[in-house]
Amino acid sequence: MIGPNDDLDRIMAVMEAAFDPAFGEAWSRRQVEDALLIGNCHYGLLDTFGDALREDAEAAGFFLSRHGYEEEELLLLAVDPRFRRRGVGRALLEQFASQSRERGAKRLLLEMRRGNPAEILYRDFGFVPIGERIDYYRFSDGTRTDAITFALG
Repeated sequence: MIGPNDDLDRIMAVMEAAFDPAFGEAWSRRQVEDALLIGNCHYGLLDTFGDALREDAEAAGFFLSRHGYEEEELLLLAVDPRFRRRGVGRALLEQFASQSRERGAKRLLLEMRRGNPAEILYRDFGFVPIGERIDYYRFSDGTRTDAITFALG
C-alpha cells in the first residue's frame, strides 16, 4: 500500500528525528517505498495529539507493518522526540493492532534491540518476549546487541 508522497515525506521527517544514527535502525526513503510497494505492508500516521493525521497537520509518529497469514509484524514505530510522553506511541500501537486485526491478524509480532526504551511501552500494551537473536544488531561503532522478539496473541 504505497502512500502519497506527502505521507512518505512525513514518515521520513519523523524517522530522521526519532532514530539515533548510532543504532542504524532508520530506513531510507527507498526502503520504505519498496516495502509499501509489495502490497502486504501498511502504515499509519498520527498527529501531535495522537489523532488521525489531517492533510495539513504535522506528523508526530508513524508505524510500518507487514501482514502475513494470520500474523502482522510491526517493522517500525517512531515518535518524534518533541512529541514523546504524550500518548502518541500508545495510540500508534492501538491503530496498528486495530488495523491488523481488521486484516485478519490473530497474532502481532515485533522485534527490537535489547535496551530499547520502547520495551516498556510494548510490555505495557501486552506484548511478551518469545525469543531472541544473539548479537543480531550491529551499531555504528561495531559493537553488537541482541534482538528480542515479542508477540501479542
